[in-house]
Amino acid sequence: MKTFSVLILTAVSIAAQTKPLQELLDATVVATFEKFPTLKREELAITAIDLKEHGHPMTARYRGDAAIYPASVIKLFYLEAAHRWMEDGKIKDTPELRRAMKDMIVLSYNEATHYVLDVLTETTSGPELAPAEMEKWSENRNAVNRYFAARGYTNINANQKPWCEGPYGRDRMFVGKNYTNRNALTTDATARLLMEIAQNQAVSETRSKQMLELLKRDPMQKDDGEENQVKGFTGSGLPPGSKLWSKAGWTSDTRHDAALVELPTGKKFILVTFTLNHASDATLIPFVAKMFCANFP
Repeated sequence: MKTFSVLILTAVSIAAQTKPLQELLDATVVATFEKFPTLKREELAITAIDLKEHGHPMTARYRGDAAIYPASVIKLFYLEAAHRWMEDGKIKDTPELRRAMKDMIVLSYNEATHYVLDVLTETTSGPELAPAEMEKWSENRNAVNRYFAARGYTNINANQKPWCEGPYGRDRMFVGKNYTNRNALTTDATARLLMEIAQNQAVSETRSKQMLELLKRDPMQKDDGEENQVKGFTGSGLPPGSKLWSKAGWTSDTRHDAALVELPTGKKFILVTFTLNHASDATLIPFVAKMFCANFP
C-alpha cells in the first residue's frame, strides 16, 4: 500500500508539471478516491481558483455546481453581505455588529451568526406567526438571497440561521416540513465569493482587508480550540511557511472548508472542499489540500 501511495504521488507530481489546473484537480480527485475507497463520487465537491497576479484567474472544479448543505461556511456569505450593506448605508456599522461578525468568523459561534442575520434581514426568531405575518417575515429573511441572486450567484440558498439542535417557531416554519428550505451552497459559489474578497471586487479594499483579517488562520497551530478551523481541515495539509485565510464548518454529516492559500513560493489559490457522510474523518480534507499543494504549478 505504501508503494502504491508513492506511485500515486509521483504520477500526480509529473502530471502537474505540464498539465493545466483542471487536470491537476482531476488527478487530486483520483488520488483522493484511491486513498478513501468508501468515499462515493457524490460525496465530494471541489472548486479551485489559481489567483494569478496578472490576467484572468483559472478555475477548476469537480461537482462544483452541486448544491450541498454548507454548515458554517454560510457565515462567509453573511459576512460579505454585511460589509456590502454597511458600505451602502443600508445597515449601521456598530461595535456590536463588529463583535458579532468577529465571533461568527473567528470562533464560528452560531449565536453571533443569528445576530448578524437578524440585522441583515430585519427578522427575529420567536413563536410561530400567522400566515400574513409569516409571508412578510419570509420576504425579509430572503434579503441575502436576493442580494446574491442580483450579482449572478446561482444554485444557492442563504436565508437560515445555523443550528445544532434544530430550529423552532417561525424558523421551523420557514425551513419547511422536510427541511426543503435549508441553506445550500456550491463550491463554485463559495470559491467565487472568496476570490471577490481576496481581490477587492465585492466591497472596498479597506473592508476586504477587514474580512481577511477575521479569516486569517495559523496553519501550524496544533490546537485551535473546540471550534477549530485548522485541525482536520485545509490548514492541516499545507506545507510549512504557508499562509491561510479560511472558514471551515462541520455537522454530523458534512465537513467543509473554504480556503485562500498563499504558498511559501508566494503563489496563491483558492481551494473549496465539501464532503458528505465523512464528517468524522479529519484526514480527508487535509489529504485533498496536501495533494493539491504539492503539485500546484
